[in-house]
Order: sequence, then C-alpha cells, then structure tokens
Amino acid sequence: MNGTPETTPPSFIPSGAPRRRSMPSQPAAEQPQSFQPRRHTPRRANTAAPTSPATDATVPPSFSPAGTARRAEPRSSSGSGNHTASPSAGSSVSRDDEFAAFQGAESEASWSSPRADHRSFADRQPFGTQRTRQFDRSPLRRPGRGHVRAVGPHHIRHRVLTVLAALIVVILVALIGLVNWINGQLTHKDMLSSMANTPAATWLILGSDERDGTAGTGTEQDVPGSRTDSILVLTRPKSGASSLISIPRDSYVTVDGQDMKINAVATMSGYGALVEQVESITGMKIDHVVQIGFGGVEKVVDAIGGVELCYDRTVNDANSGLVWEAGCHQADGGTALAFSRMRYSDPTGDIGRAARQRQVIAAVAKKASSPSVLTNPATVSKLMKAGLSSLTVDEKTGAFDLLSMALAFKAATGTKGVTGSVYYTNTDYYPKSGIGSTVLLNESKNTELFNQLEAGTHDPGTVGGQ
Repeated sequence: MNGTPETTPPSFIPSGAPRRRSMPSQPAAEQPQSFQPRRHTPRRANTAAPTSPATDATVPPSFSPAGTARRAEPRSSSGSGNHTASPSAGSSVSRDDEFAAFQGAESEASWSSPRADHRSFADRQPFGTQRTRQFDRSPLRRPGRGHVRAVGPHHIRHRVLTVLAALIVVILVALIGLVNWINGQLTHKDMLSSMANTPAATWLILGSDERDGTAGTGTEQDVPGSRTDSILVLTRPKSGASSLISIPRDSYVTVDGQDMKINAVATMSGYGALVEQVESITGMKIDHVVQIGFGGVEKVVDAIGGVELCYDRTVNDANSGLVWEAGCHQADGGTALAFSRMRYSDPTGDIGRAARQRQVIAAVAKKASSPSVLTNPATVSKLMKAGLSSLTVDEKTGAFDLLSMALAFKAATGTKGVTGSVYYTNTDYYPKSGIGSTVLLNESKNTELFNQLEAGTHDPGTVGGQ
C-alpha cells in the first residue's frame, strides 16, 4: 500500500468499463529505462488492463467475470528483451506475453460471445445424442412424422408421368387381349389369288347366306347351294378419296370357258375363282376378302338399335318380306335385311338392290361409329359379337385389317367418298348358253374407273350406270 494505489489485475475489469492506461506512481525520469513506454509500438485492443474501482488487489485471470476477455497473468521481467509499459507500478509484461494474452482473449470470446460463429458446447455433443437428433429434424434435412413436405412442380410432373405410363400399359394390355379375342372369333378360308400387289388397299365384301341358312329371294334355283348376292369392292388409295363400288350379282362372266353369272362362281369354281374374276374387272389386286352372312346384317342392326333408311316407293314384296311405305323410316334388323335383298318389286332390279345395300352399309357404319354407340360398352360388346359371329375372312385378314376396313367404309360412304356401281351396257343380256338374263359390263369404262380410284384421282360422288 504505502500511499501508492495498486492496480487491479486485467482479469477483474468489469464488463463494459472504459479502459485507460494507469498513471505511473513515479515520474517517468525516475523509472528504469527498461520500463519506458515504446511510443512506436501500436496499441493492441484489450491489451491494457484497466483498474477496478472496487479493489486494489490482484485477482488471478481465471476468475475474470463471464464475457470479459481473459488475458495471461503478468509475469515478472528478467530485465532483458523487448518490453512494453505495464499499467501497474513495479510489474512488467513482455510483448510475447501480451500476444499470448491477446490469443487467450480471442479464444475466450469465441466460446463465450453470443455472436460467435461456432456452436455452443451443448451443440458439440457426440453425433447421435438427443440434442443432435433434434437438430437433424429440420424440414430441410429429414422430415419427421407429421411433417408436410412441400411439393414442387417437378414432383407433380413426375407423378403425372407415372400415372400416364401406368394407363398406357393398361391400355396396351387391354388392346392386346382384345386383338387376340377378335382373331379367335374369326373363321378363315383360303380365298386370295396369286396376282401381284397393286398400290391401293382393297377389300372384297361378299354378302352370302352360306353360313346362316337365310332363305333366298325369289326364284334362285338357277344357282345351286349358297348364293353371293352382294359383291362390293372397297378401295383406299394412298391419297385421294376412298370408294365403295358394287358389282351386280347377275354380271355376265366366263370361267374356264363356261358362261355363268358372277354370283354362281364361288359355288361352281370356288372363292379363289371369284376373286380372280373381280380382279379381272377392276385390274387391282384384292388384298382382303370378308364374307358376311345375311343373318349377321340383322343382328348387327339390332345390336346398335336400328338404322334410318329411305326409299321413295311403297312396297309389299312377298319374296323378300319387305313391307315399306314411301319415305324414310327407322328400320330394325329384319326390315333392314329385307330392304337390302328386295329386287323384284324394284323397277331397276339388281341395280336398285345394289344401291339399297350400299345404303344399309353406310347407315350401319354411321351409327356404329357414333358417340352414342362407342361410349356404351354393352352396345359395343353386342355389336362385336353380332358382327364377328357372321364373318368369314381370307387366310391373312386379322383384327387390324378389319379396323382399317371399317375406317375405309366410313370414308367411302361419306361426303368425300366415291360410291356407285360398275359401268354396264345392257341390264338384260341373254347369252347363247341359256343362263338367263344377265348384266353385260362395259369393260373399257370400268378399266378407266378403277385406274382413277386406285390412284385416288377420281372426284367424290356417285359413279356407274350405262
């Protein structure tokens, strides 16, 4: 003591107290030279230990209050080396000790300051403790139970694509099953010829009572066995209008030097010979042959709930069973069948009957492709069963060929299609062979007609006649 106040150690400086250098107790001249302040030495932050107004005793640095930078305890100088002025009289601190004290202060600040970048000691517990697991439950790292994760656009897109892929797989499986079922319902027969292929896709549509035993119309005893009462050629060119052309059943042809009507060729010489005769008339390769039993027409029309037909004459025909009042009417299956087979009460005979057959086909194609039918699974099922049960196809035709035929039917019977019959020169021609009245075809005009239909260059509309 002795009247000279002792300085408070730097570790006992209250937090926030202003720091200033203590006045020396002796004049600077009386102090040893080694203790003179070095004016060229810059002052370091927090290096001078302020005095405490509360006590003059020196307190060890380890007892410094929390939040105050800790410094190394001053050590006595040996009188040699570089030194800085001590804030307390009779003590000295070397520059090395001062720098060590500064490092200690920085380290303490990093542990005690609330603004430190490092985690607290509690957060430095080993990985796997309860506190660390709670920290890891952040929604950005690992969502816990009950946490709702935000769904971004890429998640929605991924889910939509997954659902679409699943639907495509289901549809493909269903289509494969449907195709296999259709192919299993078809009756195949060798009917195609060996003629070279031609550019357009062609179908020969034959109407016959061979499979269902439907009664013939009128006096049909001139043709033993089944009869091919309807012969139509459906053509779909690579570009241009599709066409549906009738060949009269009484058309005069010669097979192996024998005169006959074309409706008797299949019975007399086989379906291969009939296909060859059609190819001779059209000049085109027949790609597919589809034979429809007349009983199937009745079932198909009933399956779709009837079709609308128009005829401008009143008819009561005993041969076909058609009772009709002039005009347009909704026809059921039985009426539609009689409508397509009646010819004796028609002044144009077989030519008029062929026109009514095309009308029935067009009406069925229009109704079958309407939304009211396609959106009704029960109706579609009945339609398919009725149609497939009455079909006989060539050895190569399958489900996809039938689908293509249906689309070509719809195009040909629409406003942009070509319909009609072949050209002829005489509808009551009697050959010397005594086979009765026949239709004599115009070979040159038919060649020109089918050349245009095959190329797709014919204008839409009605063709044929004399």
